Amino acid sequence: MGTVLQGGKIITASNIFDADIRIEGEVISDIGLDVMQSGDEVIDVSGCLIFPGGIDVHTHFDLDVGFTTTSDNFETGTKAAIHGGTTTIINYATQYKGETLKQAFENEFNKAQTCYCDFGIHMGITDWNEHTSEEMQDMIDVGVTSFKLYMAYKNNLQVDDGVIYQVLKRSKEVGGLVTFHCENGDVIDTLVKLAVKEGNTSPKYHALTRPAILEKEAISRVIDIASLLNVPVYIVHLSTEQGLDAIIQAKNLGKEVYAETCPQYLFLDDSLYEHEGEKYVMSPPLRKKVDNQALWLGLADDFIDTIATDHCTFNHKGQKDFGKDDFRKIPNGGPGVEDRFSLIYTYGVLTGRLTLQQFVAKISTTPAKLFGLYPKKGEIAIGSDADIVVLDPHYETIISAKTQLQNVDYNPYEGMARKGFFRYVFLRGRRMVENEIVVGLPCGQYIHRHTFKGGE
Repeated sequence: MGTVLQGGKIITASNIFDADIRIEGEVISDIGLDVMQSGDEVIDVSGCLIFPGGIDVHTHFDLDVGFTTTSDNFETGTKAAIHGGTTTIINYATQYKGETLKQAFENEFNKAQTCYCDFGIHMGITDWNEHTSEEMQDMIDVGVTSFKLYMAYKNNLQVDDGVIYQVLKRSKEVGGLVTFHCENGDVIDTLVKLAVKEGNTSPKYHALTRPAILEKEAISRVIDIASLLNVPVYIVHLSTEQGLDAIIQAKNLGKEVYAETCPQYLFLDDSLYEHEGEKYVMSPPLRKKVDNQALWLGLADDFIDTIATDHCTFNHKGQKDFGKDDFRKIPNGGPGVEDRFSLIYTYGVLTGRLTLQQFVAKISTTPAKLFGLYPKKGEIAIGSDADIVVLDPHYETIISAKTQLQNVDYNPYEGMARKGFFRYVFLRGRRMVENEIVVGLPCGQYIHRHTFKGGE
């Protein structure tokens, strides 16, 4: 006995067509106009758009930042994710100083056993040595096929250029993809010290000590280092026009550079730092409206490949407001995993900035291809996991912290309208969301990802 979604319009990264979908077990077993078999449950989805489940490849659930921990753990964060049309997340684990990669992986894996959606793990490397190099192969063997290096957070997470070179070299050998947080941490550290010395400690100085050119410089630098080895790089949370220009230049020269941006860098700007600015402290910080506009154009022209969230939640009261008088004490990050799908559909597709196919590519298919999930994830095709979003486009609701499932006391997109209503969200054939209510229980599985094969 299967389930048939009947009467919908299927949207993929390459095509739009009318067809029914038959689900049997955990996978899509048939697509067409006469797919029903005896005993099947038929669900009428006439007038609805059918998308592959969203994939958010940049989340930070249950993250300990030393003096506090994110308000969203894996259970609350993934429940919010699936409520908002995201069926797979890849969370960043961090190898802290003195840890092995295996220890960091096991810590992350054990925390993630209550997920509502499927999950993978990236590995952040902060303590590089010969043993770490050997362990990169061990990570590949357990399905962790992507790594992260921080070029910021001096004396904590930041690595130097020599480590960048060595990790890229080793990643090429083992078939991994290295992702980069691109800001010049050395200069930022100096600017922060100068600001504090001059008594400039309000939240807006978090942004002012992390100017746009320091993102551009770091992006250019890592692309140049990668060029020595002829290896791909993936830039996370791109926030500036200047950084985008560096990526466009590299891509036009044939270099294999992939770029991700996030909703906060498309919709929010640095004017928000003037009132309760601590809510919006994140790294990189919010930028200018001109940067918002440039990033939208970068998406439309396909110079930006993916849209993730960098979801990293801390409550305003009791966490972020702790540093309202000293920006150094504000935990960095903000929510987004629940609203990404709706925001990009509403303000990307319906405004004509993106086509429906581009929308699917950037929130699902390209992330799946880059991070070793495709074609199991990120596609509506026979044999793919039945991770399916059924969106009724005829409704409009308002984003509000009062109605969100994200475990945080504010929403940076408060009051923004969103078009579309999640009739159903399926995870591997399981009905997880029905009429915007989460009806499924935690059943997310760890995904053993395959090695990097490029974005095609």
